[in-house]
Amino acid sequence: MSYSSAMKDLPDLTAVLDGLPAPAILLDTDYRILLANRAYRETYGDGHPLTRRRCYEVSHRYDRPCDLAGESCPLQASISSRQPSRVLHIHHTAAGQEYVDVETFPIADGEGRIRYLIETMKPSEIASQAGPAPALMGRSPAFRRMLGLVERVCGSDTTVMLLGESGTGKERVAQLIHQRSPRVGKAFVPVECTGLPETLFESELFGHEKGAFTGAAYRKQGLVEAAEGGTLFLDEIGDVPPEVQVKLLRLLETRTYRRVGNPEVHRADFRLVCATNKDLAGLVAAGRFREDLYYRLNVFDIVLPPLRERREDIALLVRDAIARLAPERRITVDPETGVLLGDYDFPGNVRELRNIVERALLLMDGERLLPQHLP
Repeated sequence: MSYSSAMKDLPDLTAVLDGLPAPAILLDTDYRILLANRAYRETYGDGHPLTRRRCYEVSHRYDRPCDLAGESCPLQASISSRQPSRVLHIHHTAAGQEYVDVETFPIADGEGRIRYLIETMKPSEIASQAGPAPALMGRSPAFRRMLGLVERVCGSDTTVMLLGESGTGKERVAQLIHQRSPRVGKAFVPVECTGLPETLFESELFGHEKGAFTGAAYRKQGLVEAAEGGTLFLDEIGDVPPEVQVKLLRLLETRTYRRVGNPEVHRADFRLVCATNKDLAGLVAAGRFREDLYYRLNVFDIVLPPLRERREDIALLVRDAIARLAPERRITVDPETGVLLGDYDFPGNVRELRNIVERALLLMDGERLLPQHLP
């Protein structure tokens, strides 16, 4: 269908689009922009008309559709499913590149055929790099897939399970989920489950009364109580011993607890986020992790990719580490150094990369990061 015939056949949605606060466009099924609201023109305008151009040309500066360039295309997803579609993309805007939460809504004609699509774009607060210490950084497909899941779950009260190797940033993701949740005004309480013996588990988690046991010289607040109204983060949940899992399951099922030495029942109000570098399903099969607890915890799982699966992000992470560790220095990375870092598998992931950069900065006498500065 030609542009002119499409416009004749098109309902007048200009006022509707202009009423939306976020950038929005009306597209045909060939990626062509038919209408653009004021917010879209201000965000993506480049001094040239936006209508008749393809959406991927404006937002991505691609010469082909997103799905043919390794991206997830919400337009194609909506056409295929006939349902709204939502993805996280990196768009080129008048202010530079930014993460954008893109939602696409299909519009069918009287015969049920998808004729048009409305696409809205909202800047993603989850991926914002504003502030002294952004929680997450990356642009690789694996990173964006993970970030899209974080974006979806933040606003809910759903239990989240973070899966990933050591050093991938599980606690930072948990903190971000809390910071972008309705519970942000309350506490974020991390609990390190590794090495927590049964004898201390109840006291640490639920608290105890003075004199409850030998050495209990004062009343102690438990971590569940400290997390009241906020987020409880159980780190390395796969290391919880079987005898402790029973107590944890009861807490999650009843949302009640008792302080050690006090029979009074207290209600618990917290959002639960867990993390592990273990294969929990494998532990369940081996009889080392309770199946009922596993399903209580594994409501919405997010896999944090290891750095070797997001090599495109290494150079970006190196630059960011340098900027944060030595903001007063003008350091450049030698091309050979960049190749060596890009080829390395980083078994310690992002944590190891930051340590390598910090060590190199101490070894450098000049302002160029050379191969000999690497361990």
